Amino acid sequence: MKLAHSIKTIFFIGFLSLNLSAFASEEGEIKLPPLPYEKEALEPYISAKTLSFHYSKHHQGYVTKLNELIVEKKLQGKTLEELILQSYKNMDMQSVYNNAAQTWNHTFYWRSMKKGGGGKPKDALLTKIEESFDSYENFRAKFIEAGTKVFGSGWVWLIETGDKLEIMTTKDGDLPLTDGKKALLTCDVWEHAYYLDHKNLRKTYVEAFLDHLINWDFAAENMKKQ
Repeated sequence: MKLAHSIKTIFFIGFLSLNLSAFASEEGEIKLPPLPYEKEALEPYISAKTLSFHYSKHHQGYVTKLNELIVEKKLQGKTLEELILQSYKNMDMQSVYNNAAQTWNHTFYWRSMKKGGGGKPKDALLTKIEESFDSYENFRAKFIEAGTKVFGSGWVWLIETGDKLEIMTTKDGDLPLTDGKKALLTCDVWEHAYYLDHKNLRKTYVEAFLDHLINWDFAAENMKKQ
């Protein structure tokens, strides 16, 4: 019971940081959150074509399917976080979990990037990275290595655990918050996130994410939340 409560509490922190509650209607329908920037904003590292396809087809597809499942399984009135927590490791609700988790993951991913992002963070976040990984350069190398080693589809996360930061990878739609871990940012390494722009060169995409796109302000705000 204590673990479940801990997971729910941490998940609620991440949920608030995305302000996802603003996109759940009174009828309980989950809404697709708007992108925090124009579709051309991340060029040339992520093209408008990739972003449009990824957001309007993949992310929207998860939201649409989730809402169908909410009606089918009579789950109206539950928040996105509640859907994820209740369906996690429940074989009868695997499809709910997959679509709810991917809805959350993608919203978190969009906010993990910004126009003119990338490079070293500042202040407390840089200090924490240096304490946890010895140097920013070492963190960068480990993040790239983690991203390129995910076999198939998945995610690379910077997480906060205790007084340290760690790099974590997950498969498919899994996310660290279901393990009671606090995510600061994420990089989507599913092939559709980068193939149109970088072909099969996932490493160049992860490098571009770190050097030109990463939104350290978002990560810093998540780190501040208790």
